[in-house]
Amino acid sequence: MNQVEALEKAILERAEMMAEECHSRAEAGRKNILREASERLHLKEEKETLLAKSLADRAYLRMVQADELKLRAKMDHMRWNLVEVVIDRLPERMRELAQDEHRYFEFLQALLMQAAGQIEEKVLQVSVNSDDMRRLKSQWESLTTELVPGKQFELMEKSIDTVGGCLVTTADKRVQIDHTFEGRLTRLERKIHQALVERLLPPVGDGQTL
Repeated sequence: MNQVEALEKAILERAEMMAEECHSRAEAGRKNILREASERLHLKEEKETLLAKSLADRAYLRMVQADELKLRAKMDHMRWNLVEVVIDRLPERMRELAQDEHRYFEFLQALLMQAAGQIEEKVLQVSVNSDDMRRLKSQWESLTTELVPGKQFELMEKSIDTVGGCLVTTADKRVQIDHTFEGRLTRLERKIHQALVERLLPPVGDGQTL
């Protein structure tokens, strides 16, 4: 082999080595590009998945909150209806109490004692409905004498329109304590509603499941 052939062979071998080296580098670069592309695609998919999940969670939460608001509204409506039913039945319960003469007269005595503590006048006039007046006339003295030391209770002849209870006034009508059923219901209406709501259907608080 002459020097020219040897040189050509060397050049070819060198070219082949460089080609192989370039091929290896190109293959490595291709793999890196594919890996990076795959990683970017995976990250993109993860972000899109998280975004979709977040949007789905928000949509679900909005649906749950909307359902909760609707259910709360229904419960509030039901609660109010129940309260109204009970309030409407209170007069009948008062009439039932009035049928138990012993308990009812004790109730009236308690009302008179309370009124006497609020009025300084010694003589107090007491008005009741016609049924109570008929029943109380014969027992009035025994029920009220010495009920409150220093106080005298006069049963008025003119009846008043009330389910039960009594109206206590001074002789000059300047001071009046309305202990009728209607009067007491009006004064206690807010507390009665609150107590009934709490008893009949307790409100749903934070952290409670509807």
